[in-house]
Amino acid sequence: MENKSVSNKRVLFGLFLIVVGVFWILVKLNLIPHVWTDVLISWQMLLIGIGVFSFIAGNRTAGTILMFIGGFFLIDELVVIPYQVRQIGWPVLIIGVGVALLITHRQRNQPPQIEPSSQGMDYFDDFVIFGGREIFINSKNFLGGKITSIFGGAEYDLRQSSLSENGAIIDCVAIFGGSGFKVPPDWTIKNEVTTIFGAFTDKRGASVHDVSCDPAKTLIIKGFSAFGGVEVKYN
Repeated sequence: MENKSVSNKRVLFGLFLIVVGVFWILVKLNLIPHVWTDVLISWQMLLIGIGVFSFIAGNRTAGTILMFIGGFFLIDELVVIPYQVRQIGWPVLIIGVGVALLITHRQRNQPPQIEPSSQGMDYFDDFVIFGGREIFINSKNFLGGKITSIFGGAEYDLRQSSLSENGAIIDCVAIFGGSGFKVPPDWTIKNEVTTIFGAFTDKRGASVHDVSCDPAKTLIIKGFSAFGGVEVKYN
């Protein structure tokens, strides 16, 4: 059974990309007034959009700061700002970033580096954006999982895990990010990852010698990687 809250993040990001693509088509067809396109298609809105998904994905510090910075610079596109107010713009921005750090102080102090997988450690479903995670899994019936990493990365330590009777499947989506998997040396790894300006690498051969892979212990890694990578290693 999958973690529905994390799965929804992947669905939400997919819907966001669809909306951006549709909007872009409408702009090219001149069906949207230019006054809206100048605002909606801007680096400020890009920062706000990335900030929203960072916040949803759990990285509240980065998300809050990105949304604040994007919104701060977007004000100048919407209203006329008096010269006197412009003079204190950068100090206000610095204060705002400081306030955002204070608001998210408690969340930042929680150790995020090592965390157990969900669903009894048999299955994981994670979404990482502008951040990183290291997760230890010691399941004795590992089924696989899903990981979406965007401008971030996640590493899973599976060396103390045992595959289920039918093996396991991990679905990876890496966009300007990556995923790493530490696995036992006798696991058979089947690569089904489609890469664009990215790579799939299995580095176990460089660190483990005289160990033959067991076909009965097969881990299938599939998915898509653009400007990112997927790495399998032992240590």
